[in-house]
Amino acid sequence: MDNRAEVREFLVSRRGRITPEQAGIEPIGGRRRVAGLRREEVARLAGVSIDYYTRLERGNLTGVSDSVLDSIARALELDRAEHDHLYDLARAAGPSARRPASPPASAVRPVMQYLLDAITGAPAFIGNNRMDIVAANALGYALYSEMYRGPARPANHSRFIFLDPRAHNFYPDWDRAANVNVAILRRDAGRNPHDKDIAALVGELSMRSDEFRARWAAHNVRRHYSGTKFFNHPVVGLLELTYQAMELEDDPGHTLTVYPAVPGSPSEEALKLLASWAATENFAHPVPQALAGP
Repeated sequence: MDNRAEVREFLVSRRGRITPEQAGIEPIGGRRRVAGLRREEVARLAGVSIDYYTRLERGNLTGVSDSVLDSIARALELDRAEHDHLYDLARAAGPSARRPASPPASAVRPVMQYLLDAITGAPAFIGNNRMDIVAANALGYALYSEMYRGPARPANHSRFIFLDPRAHNFYPDWDRAANVNVAILRRDAGRNPHDKDIAALVGELSMRSDEFRARWAAHNVRRHYSGTKFFNHPVVGLLELTYQAMELEDDPGHTLTVYPAVPGSPSEEALKLLASWAATENFAHPVPQALAGP
């Protein structure tokens, strides 16, 4: 991933979405050819010189202080995820970021699989920062059974959403699922700009999916730690599940996600049915082979 290009395009995209009226300032200059703030207006809001801000927007974040990053974030009205992304881009621009990181493993330590298997009332899985599912409990595999009908291993959320027609039925709001997926992947790419596998995934999806390419160009990022998701499972129907995601400090690049249903809800009953189906299908680790089906 080209960090300088990413910095440039991110800052330009954030600047372009804010008008002087929204920022509460008097517009600088005469006729405006494009919507959004001008560089000099962002510089004024951030309390830096136009030359300095121009350097930043050209992609050079090397050595930029936290206070300047915070000022730029306020001027561009970045939300928390965007603010974090700006910090990630600045860290990636430093010399220490040039050292290649150890790639996330395609399997997890046995103790983490024991933890997943101990979660019996909710789907749970561990994913890496390339959108792969690297381990799951039986309910996790059952929930994502449609994803496992394809031959590729490890199963990958992004490839499923953008390259598999089943995804449009599996996600009741496919557009939202697609937007969130790209925003998470964009954030992970900012954290790991020299990860060749992330770059390869982005390149593959950009070549094969117009929907992905358009969303990637928007430069949106997202934190994804809790909330509610909807699934249309082919066996048990509509599921409304809450989720909690936790980064695993001892397993860098990996996240544990658990999908409990609200107690007493129809989705809780559907999960019980899904568990029964999972038992008959013998969903368990290691990752099942591609399921039969069209």
